Amino acid sequence: MPYAPLQRLPADLVARAAAVRLACFDVDGTLTDGRLHYDHAGNESKAFFVQDGLGLKLLQRAGIEVAMITARASLSAEQRGRDLGIEVQIGVGDKAVAVRELCARHGIEPSQVAFMGDDLPDLPALLIAGLAVAPANAHPWIAERVHWITTARGGAGAARELCDVLLAAQDKTASVIAGYGA
Repeated sequence: MPYAPLQRLPADLVARAAAVRLACFDVDGTLTDGRLHYDHAGNESKAFFVQDGLGLKLLQRAGIEVAMITARASLSAEQRGRDLGIEVQIGVGDKAVAVRELCARHGIEPSQVAFMGDDLPDLPALLIAGLAVAPANAHPWIAERVHWITTARGGAGAARELCDVLLAAQDKTASVIAGYGA
């Protein structure tokens, strides 16, 4: 059966996805599996899923703004953002404020924002986003407050799942994957 990201999604969720012009992603537990690794010198490292990263790049190619927003100070997140050419906001105390600032800068309404997060620091941003999404591993307090929960876990394809839905809902999939021979 051909890949159909919108199959089994309710019409109201597809409509929300069709309106998105800015996609924001928490880092720990969303773009990563939520584990923090420290070496013997106390240096932190994280693992990011390559397919998620390509999904973020595909959104950019489709004209959708993309940002990573994290409450933690993280050199790993900064580096990943640089590698992808994506804005990264680190050490953010109130993610809703960060989303509103991004909206103002890009001339976008909060109803045109997709935000993906997995735990309580993400809740303020999830509550103002037009499309609030959680990965499968989200804490239950978050899972019960979002519009959609991905089938994939954070750091294992959840972000790519959202990216594919946004592209399909906006009928942009074919144009962004054409360069790959698809």
